[in-house]
Amino acid sequence: MSQPAVTTQGKNHLAQVFAQYPIEVVAANDVWLTARGGRRILDLYGGHAVAALGYGHPRWLAALERQARDVLFQSNAVPMEVRSRAAARLVAFSGLPLDTVFFVNSGAEANENALRLACRITGRTRVVAVEGSFHGRSAAAAAVTWGSEKWYGFPRRPFDVTFVPRRDHAALAAAITQDTAAVIVEPVQGVGGAFDLGRDYLQALRSRCDETCTLLVFDEVQCGVGRTGHPFAANLYGVVPDLLTTAKALGAGFPAGALLMAPQVAAHLKVGELGTTFGGGPLACAVIEAVIEAIEQEELLENVRRVSARIRKRCVTGPVSGTQGEGFLIGLKTRPPAAEVQKALLERDILTGTSSDPHVLRLLPAYTLGAEHVDLLASALSGLPA
Repeated sequence: MSQPAVTTQGKNHLAQVFAQYPIEVVAANDVWLTARGGRRILDLYGGHAVAALGYGHPRWLAALERQARDVLFQSNAVPMEVRSRAAARLVAFSGLPLDTVFFVNSGAEANENALRLACRITGRTRVVAVEGSFHGRSAAAAAVTWGSEKWYGFPRRPFDVTFVPRRDHAALAAAITQDTAAVIVEPVQGVGGAFDLGRDYLQALRSRCDETCTLLVFDEVQCGVGRTGHPFAANLYGVVPDLLTTAKALGAGFPAGALLMAPQVAAHLKVGELGTTFGGGPLACAVIEAVIEAIEQEELLENVRRVSARIRKRCVTGPVSGTQGEGFLIGLKTRPPAAEVQKALLERDILTGTSSDPHVLRLLPAYTLGAEHVDLLASALSGLPA
């Protein structure tokens, strides 16, 4: 899905497990990367949807420096106001009736804890996931990731898993039963090709979970914290899960993740139920506050909605036949293989991503992206063969 690795002189002591783009980034500012040699590249991929505020955002930098000077780190064994503030800010920003937060380091860790809680609370042994999903590479998260058997590695999964087809309402009744602990779903699939599952399907999931007393988990690691142009996709679609996981844009470059829980889930928690060393660290919490503040005060949700509409209008050109997804989790449907279009765009100094769908090019830009940047992409696409 990516380009061949950059060759470097001497022995590279890093584990050679990543396909890499043929560029070396040495600096970045806002939505622009600077490669070695001074080449400037428009970043429409944002480091797998992480760089939500772009690069060098003043609020982000100031919050990190201020907190580093005050208290660099203390674990959750020590109460800290910055941690409580970040949780309150996240709950208020969400606008959802999910009022308890457990901070972690990553999306996979958030999903791992959500699934573990669901199994423990319900006492059930089966989890339902959706075809095309990606939930992480840890034991439980990978078990519900579509196609993970190619690299899973563990001798067995921690629970039984059933996958259901995307947008197939008829399959839900048979798959989600009294034996199902949880249904986990990305409202807008990321790796699956910026595939939006839609309000009707998510409402059908909610209804079936209610009928069977199954916990509904929204994995908003990639589509959350403003990426759809709303706080979360749950807000956009008007469907409330029992647990919601998020990361990536939450720290906008600093490792941070969170699990948000409804009161009926949080009621089962007791001391020692969950644990983490670095999750909820003061640096992460200070950055989370700054990210939410920037999104709200700089009206970035409105910018995401406005600029994403421009992408859909202007960028169906050249090799692109249509779009899918929501907000700034956009899939450009390509007639030739998406990898070919990605390579051609990078040659024109525009970085994009691919997906598990060989004909979907994925865009995950910073929320500060402007109309002028969209026009650069549209011009580049129009010059490519259809």
